Amino acid sequence: MRVLIVKTSSMGDVLHTLPALTDAAKAIPGIRFDWVVEEGFAQIPTWHPSVDKVIPVAIRRWRKNWFSAPVKAERKAFYQALHARQYDAVIDAQGLIKSAALITRKAYGVKHGMDWNSAREPLASLFYSRKHHIAKAQHAVERIRELFAKALGYTKPQSQGDYAIAQHFLSNLNDNAGRYVVFLHATTRENKHWPETHWRELIRLLKDTGLRIKLPWGAPHEEARAKRLAEGFDYVDVMPRMSLEEVARTLAGAKFVVSVDTGLSHLTAALDRPNVTLYGPTDPGLIGGYGKNQVALESKDGKMPSTHANAVYNLLSHFSTL
Repeated sequence: MRVLIVKTSSMGDVLHTLPALTDAAKAIPGIRFDWVVEEGFAQIPTWHPSVDKVIPVAIRRWRKNWFSAPVKAERKAFYQALHARQYDAVIDAQGLIKSAALITRKAYGVKHGMDWNSAREPLASLFYSRKHHIAKAQHAVERIRELFAKALGYTKPQSQGDYAIAQHFLSNLNDNAGRYVVFLHATTRENKHWPETHWRELIRLLKDTGLRIKLPWGAPHEEARAKRLAEGFDYVDVMPRMSLEEVARTLAGAKFVVSVDTGLSHLTAALDRPNVTLYGPTDPGLIGGYGKNQVALESKDGKMPSTHANAVYNLLSHFSTL
């Protein structure tokens, strides 16, 4: 059986789709997947053993110059790749009009998606051949697992979902694995940031643990923040710019992770690494970290928690003796 997945973004949403593939692979021997995903996240599906082909799409970039000659050429090449196979099922796990109209509708195969009352954008359901009702009051991972089960005709397992990507990284760790921690300090929205003074205090509290602290970043302003956080601490490493694969390998070898609400926090969960995540406006019960050893510190007023470093440090005792 050959299935096309349409789940283009964002990083957390793409990662949240992986357990559904694992369910399907256990329920339907020999099932294989192709996956349409935004070009920036194209590495992620390749980590799952049931994915054969990744078809990158660049709607985010294309829409800036939709009718330019280079973008037209890229779109033509994308649709040629999309039409290379006839699929037994096409599952739109995005639930948006753009994913349904621009991608799912044009793929070859029976098109599945959430119904009018379940999809993030109800109009998207008009483009599906078969519509499935998926209860909203559950974590995003469970919603996608239920969608796949109904679309492909098996019973959704009651056990916790398995991303099935940790082994891809754990089988090739370096000698420093377990000797460092990672602080994921960068996020896109201002109200999701934890104060730099709190980060520096937590760094100070870890001084005598013998653990190094690694600070990854993805943009120049994030690099500048990392350098401010590291200033004066000789056991803190501001990492070089890394690919998503390199970041994943770094996270896979961490003793534990402390993070704000960011896509890399979801990657940490997918890698089964212990993680304390600080949540502000996000409801972790619906779209928070899903997996083993995930601890959420959440706000009660929609703002970033004023949790002090001591409270986070004490929570880390869940994972190790500091």
